[in-house]
Amino acid sequence: QVQLVESGGGLVQAGGSLRLSCAFSGRAFSNYAMGWFRQASGKEREFVAGISWGPVNTRYRDSVKGRFTISRDNAKNMVYLQMNSLNPEDTAIYYCAAAQVPWGALGPSIRYDYWGQGTQVTVSS
Repeated sequence: QVQLVESGGGLVQAGGSLRLSCAFSGRAFSNYAMGWFRQASGKEREFVAGISWGPVNTRYRDSVKGRFTISRDNAKNMVYLQMNSLNPEDTAIYYCAAAQVPWGALGPSIRYDYWGQGTQVTVSS
């Protein structure tokens, strides 16, 4: 059984940065595509960023391109989301997710099998 534990959320002023971390355990991390999602209060959950396994490819939602960077460390079973130039619209609970999918698959349309409990990110104006 895969377990995902997010950390790194918090309160930051607009223009600031945060780095979210997600610790993966229970299976072979290197065989899973990973994603970050977020859900703001009163809104539906949305895809933020994804990273494939195998040759690393990444994908982002348009509103975070150039500001957020997803990365993974297969040796440490970790996935990260570096978030820069944060604005109040980025305020949400951020979730890490894992998908057992074919080599190279990633993004919002793949099936994510496991989810973390979420970490709150609040950006003040």
